[in-house]
Amino acid sequence: MPQLDPSFFATQLFWLLLTLVPLYFVLRRAVLPRISEVLEARQRHIDSDLEKATKLRQEAESVLAEYEKALAKARAEAAEAIKRTSNEMAAESAKRHQAFGQELAAKTQDAEDRVAKAKEAALAQVAAVASEVAGAASAKLIGTNLPADKIDEAIKDTMRGRG
Repeated sequence: MPQLDPSFFATQLFWLLLTLVPLYFVLRRAVLPRISEVLEARQRHIDSDLEKATKLRQEAESVLAEYEKALAKARAEAAEAIKRTSNEMAAESAKRHQAFGQELAAKTQDAEDRVAKAKEAALAQVAAVASEVAGAASAKLIGTNLPADKIDEAIKDTMRGRG
């Protein structure tokens, strides 16, 4: 291999320097500045994007804080409206309950009055039937007809004692 033969080292070094030095200067003067410009532009773009992202994050946090504040306010207003409505419904229910109680008391009193009247009418009927039965029984048992006023008086005395 001629590359490893020491007799060719001098010429190899000459051609190496002859090609690498101009290539180095071309790269340094033309290519490297362009690459560094591209890298700097990319870094500026990245920094700009990071600044925008930071601003947007801060704006989002402030919007979120406002949203949470509005949400808390709406919840408080809703709770107040529910409480107010509940109180109104309780008051209305109490009014209706009281009115129903009064109506029920009036109906109960009316029913009691009708029962008392019916009881009196039934007792009067019982007295009349008892008077007839007592008259008929005394006629059959004793064989005589007792006066109706005596029978009525005896039945009234008996009913007063039990009534």
